[in-house]
Amino acid sequence: MASYLITGGAGFFGTILKKHFLSLGAKCVSIDLEHDNFKHDNFVAYQGDINDNRLMDKIFKEHKFDAIFHCAALLAHVKKDLKRLWHANVDGTKNVCEYALKSNINKIVFISSNCLWAKNFDNLVVEEEEPSPAEIYGKSKLEAEKILLSYKDKINSIIFRSPTIMDEGRLGLLGILFEFIDENRKLPMVGDGKNRYQFIYAKDLAKAFELALKANYSEIFNIGSDDVKTFNEVYEYVIKKSGSKSRLLHFPKLPMIWAMKICFWLGISPLGPYQYKMIASSFVFDTTKIKRKLGFVPTLKNEEMLLRAYDFYHKNKEEILNRKNVSAHNSVAKMGVIKILKWFM
Repeated sequence: MASYLITGGAGFFGTILKKHFLSLGAKCVSIDLEHDNFKHDNFVAYQGDINDNRLMDKIFKEHKFDAIFHCAALLAHVKKDLKRLWHANVDGTKNVCEYALKSNINKIVFISSNCLWAKNFDNLVVEEEEPSPAEIYGKSKLEAEKILLSYKDKINSIIFRSPTIMDEGRLGLLGILFEFIDENRKLPMVGDGKNRYQFIYAKDLAKAFELALKANYSEIFNIGSDDVKTFNEVYEYVIKKSGSKSRLLHFPKLPMIWAMKICFWLGISPLGPYQYKMIASSFVFDTTKIKRKLGFVPTLKNEEMLLRAYDFYHKNKEEILNRKNVSAHNSVAKMGVIKILKWFM
């Protein structure tokens, strides 16, 4: 029986990933800062920090792993302690590599991010393009990539540069969007809404992890959906299919960006530099390489994923809003100043 360690296994994607590999007959072990109440005969959960060497010693003493799926990360808009974020995302990655090395594990699959870029949003992004992160989360992911590749002579690391991961249960900042749609409010749009932003279906990403196990080398791959439509088209699809009475309300791009910048620096907005640039621009990865080398094929388009996520929110809204002590992607982000804006919509 194959055995895998999943860092961040209690989170939104970690949960989907462990279910995927358990369904294939593997054993999965999770380490996460959050409590994990998931139950399965071939699943073991540990609550704790990947930088806690006593806990890591215990895990690696009690289990033998064929590969490590490194999904754990702290987010900048959730954790105010930026030193803690860097320690978790960067030092934590270094620690994962060291334990892999000591335990003769030669495969790590890692989730990186499109937050590595803060400019050139309107160009199709290839793997060779030089990253230029604008905030600490993106910088920490870039540094983690460098750490993994520094071990490439001893550990084969597959790095997936991923856009927003989408499926039923995905919330975070998207929870704010879902609340607007659910309450039939106007959706404020930055600019004309003709910009495009790529998602990745969580189950497609989990399949990519499976494909990565066959790659006996270290490599960076872009991953994402196909046929990426405009924000206007995607939102209108969800509004129509859900039966919501919401409609799109467009605002001039530059004044809105400046307003979001000011609100962020005042600490009253959940939208950081990456988010307020992204919603006003386009970002689409070129996924030619992962299709050619790993045989990856995405199955859902953006509008289909977003509708699935909204439907889940709509059906489970009461339970979602009462959640406590769950990961950022499993809870609705705090609105801040957006709450005031909502009442005018």
